[in-house]
Amino acid sequence: MHNRPHSLFVTYAAAFPVIFIDQFGVLHDGRQPYPGAIEALRALKARRVCVIIFSNSGRPGKTNALRMAELGFPADLYDHFVTSGDAAKSALTLGETRMSLSPSMRCMTISSSEAHELADDLGLASTKEPEETDLLLITGSQGDKISLEAYEHLLLTMAARRVPCLCTNPDKIIFGNGRLCFGAGAIASLYEKLGGEVKWIGKPYSAIYDYAARLSRAEAPSDILCVGDSVEHDIVGARNFGASAALVRTGILAHLSESELAKACASFGVVPDIILRNL
Repeated sequence: MHNRPHSLFVTYAAAFPVIFIDQFGVLHDGRQPYPGAIEALRALKARRVCVIIFSNSGRPGKTNALRMAELGFPADLYDHFVTSGDAAKSALTLGETRMSLSPSMRCMTISSSEAHELADDLGLASTKEPEETDLLLITGSQGDKISLEAYEHLLLTMAARRVPCLCTNPDKIIFGNGRLCFGAGAIASLYEKLGGEVKWIGKPYSAIYDYAARLSRAEAPSDILCVGDSVEHDIVGARNFGASAALVRTGILAHLSESELAKACASFGVVPDIILRNL
């Protein structure tokens, strides 16, 4: 029996000591792994590459890891699971966001479910009432069920009251029940348009890269390859951080033609080091 040849991705990625790899749109579609994804991670671990699952999820890495295991990705396929929710908790705890927190603050969380783990972890009381909200956390979206107009109605009172907002998932387009829909980033952008002030944590912003780099113990950003399916978040973020960038065409940009993809890259002023059809 012949061993399965390594994919182009594995051959390219194995030259880097550290890989930051996105989950949705790269490793899986929310329902099942993409062909070759599990094998690619296993091959990288066999080559002693430090693999960090690197996600714009507003929920903790440990919560995402449980979901990944259900999809067939056991924890031994990677070294760390880092989310923008983890980076936000770290930044808030260390006072890096310039947001003042107190136990008396009441926090509204807009998420992909009814979960409000970040507020709980920070010891903040949760509320669903815009009129009594002191801090707005946008960690996810239910764009497959709730319209953007409905979110606008929810946000209006808080924007008028200048309630500070922290968005821990800058993704503007996501997969929801197998189709593309607007993400938490679109809701946070709407809040800004309504006059609210938003602090962003997650790709392409620096805090999540700094947090993951500390965990990986990478000596320099040039030691890191960032792999994702979004030009706006994954490629721009990698370039701003000083890392190499690989764009995979299995996610939100899978429908674009080559010329449309080139225009998308040009609109953000970036070019990936390598473009891959899949892993």
